[in-house]
Amino acid sequence: MSDFEFVFALYGLLLGLSLAEVLGGLARTIEVRLRPGSALRVGWLTPLLGAFVLLDLLSFWRAAWLVRDTILVSGHALLGVTAFASAYYLAAHLVFPRDVEAAGDLDAHFRRIRRVVIGILLVLFSSQMLWYATIPALQSQLLRPWSLGLTTVLAILMIAAMSTRSDRWSRVVMAALVARYVGAYLVF
Repeated sequence: MSDFEFVFALYGLLLGLSLAEVLGGLARTIEVRLRPGSALRVGWLTPLLGAFVLLDLLSFWRAAWLVRDTILVSGHALLGVTAFASAYYLAAHLVFPRDVEAAGDLDAHFRRIRRVVIGILLVLFSSQMLWYATIPALQSQLLRPWSLGLTTVLAILMIAAMSTRSDRWSRVVMAALVARYVGAYLVF
């Protein structure tokens, strides 16, 4: 077993649990919404946040593959991976409410948790970019025009999603965040 395989087993487990959290929240939401007489208002904001978190998780999963040759088993690596993936789990856990029926309006839930969830992802993203900047093999890739552009767009949109007060603009920004990832996945 390589160092990467050893460390990635822990990372993959925690990121997999994060994916399950978002999907479980979506499943609970659909289940409640399909009940006869359900008063649940789903809206667009929480499902878009869920889609964004899923896509962002996939990007970090993919990013682990890019740095596979630099990973060594150490206490620092295990603590870093655990802290990083645990923060993802926390963000994923908050996307959908535990008691969907009691929430009543998922757009209101989004307004309550968006700064925390997107803030966690922004801190993780920033940490990842700073770490990449310390790896000589990745430094040149960070400065490529496409990479720089996509990184800048992501950071601006995340900050906008945290700061906009209008539901209409929140929907636009969240849809743009999802579209940015889908576009990037289709191109790269």
